[in-house]
Amino acid sequence: LATAIDQDGPAPDDRERARKREIHLGPQGPDGMSRITGWLDPQGRATWEPALAKLAAPGMCNPEDCEPCTSGTPSQAQIDGDTRSLGQRQHDAFVAIGRSALASGELGQHNGLPVTVIVSTTVQDLEKAAGSGVTAGGTLVPMADLIRMASHAVHYLVVFDKHTNEALYCGRSKRIAPKAHRIVLHSRDRGCTKPGCTVPGYGTQVHHVNGWATGAHTNIDEEVLACGADNRLAEEGWTVTIRNGVVEWIPPPEIDVGQARINYLHHPERLLTPKDEAPSDGTQPARGSPSAVNEDGADAA
Repeated sequence: LATAIDQDGPAPDDRERARKREIHLGPQGPDGMSRITGWLDPQGRATWEPALAKLAAPGMCNPEDCEPCTSGTPSQAQIDGDTRSLGQRQHDAFVAIGRSALASGELGQHNGLPVTVIVSTTVQDLEKAAGSGVTAGGTLVPMADLIRMASHAVHYLVVFDKHTNEALYCGRSKRIAPKAHRIVLHSRDRGCTKPGCTVPGYGTQVHHVNGWATGAHTNIDEEVLACGADNRLAEEGWTVTIRNGVVEWIPPPEIDVGQARINYLHHPERLLTPKDEAPSDGTQPARGSPSAVNEDGADAA
């Protein structure tokens, strides 16, 4: 109607629409929820309209149903029993579309792995059906949600022992292979291991501790995750070591001013380690680790 009334008005500005288009996925809140904001251009809206018309209709993709209808036509009972709002139905349709895209296998690979959900948890939490798993993107997934996700598709699940950091089980892997290495690394490191780096696991590469060019072996205990920039930095005099499943970055002597050597941004729970808990191998705790910090927050060494 506005176009018909104002036929002599300015033509739509394609450049302005191109500049304005965006979608932002906000950080995860204390309740686990994440806010989405943004603008769809006409092409984007036209693409999503038919998908939502189908999958966000009453009775479709309802997680409360024992067997949610994701194709075909929902039963009258499913339609009548659907108490969700339009916004809730569109949320569930959005999840169903993403799940279908991941399951299709048509998204290719990202950093050497199929595009899929990678989640790590501990055997202790799995046995209690409590706590949360952590995705390679840093998202906390409550155990109940993780179990529901597993009922829809086979993702990569890595189970660790909480006390030893040892990988006990790597789902969809029958033997140690490069792909399994990456999955375990995603779950062990969760992101770039260099102190201060916030890049999550999905945005990292595999760094060989002893340097691939020097004949390093492709062993899980000689590999860590690092973002592209820090992967290159590691070749500039930095020493990367692994102790008890924890990665340490030791700077060259000329720039070593006592900075932290362990990245706790992806493992905040490790900061709860008792200060008198020493490494099991009898070595001194790493600089910047909980057991190496005194009451004033300074390194004990």
